[in-house]
Amino acid sequence: MKYLIVGLGNPGSEYENTRHNVGFKILDKIAARESVVFVSERLGWFAQFKTKGRIVILLKPSTFMNLSGKAIQYWMQKEKIAFENVLVATDDLALPFGTIRLRPKGSDGGHNGLKSIHEITGRTDYSRLRFGIGAEFGKGHQVNFVLSAWNPEENLELSARLDLCADLILSFVSVGVQYTMSAFNNK
Repeated sequence: MKYLIVGLGNPGSEYENTRHNVGFKILDKIAARESVVFVSERLGWFAQFKTKGRIVILLKPSTFMNLSGKAIQYWMQKEKIAFENVLVATDDLALPFGTIRLRPKGSDGGHNGLKSIHEITGRTDYSRLRFGIGAEFGKGHQVNFVLSAWNPEENLELSARLDLCADLILSFVSVGVQYTMSAFNNK
């Protein structure tokens, strides 16, 4: 059985440590734990490992956030992965910093990466892990906020929160979305 775990973000060093790239950071944490290295492939950076008899494919799209759906559709078709075995990790302005929420389906909530997935695949019934980045910005400054670096207080907590996300994703692969939601959504 194969799983596709996608971290949303933007390519390029100027975006590397921004709030909008937390999806990439979550996948980096998993890759480090599993001792796998991302390689540049078509439409993204790809890494793969096995756990508990399952093949896990990690994907960081290189298409920029607004075209993430293109990379996801390509890799789902190439690897023959069912929608129920897809999890997308992304930032969320509606959640306080470090709050995590796993859902088996849902709307895009105004997130351009999730909008792209819906537009290209026509589906919203895939699991998504939303990582709260807070909303400490003035009117009209949302883009600047999501593309800014973590503040010092957030940086102190970030690694532990990324570890929790990695645990959540490995649970999703092992025992499914329902049990994982019960175990992790209030942590």
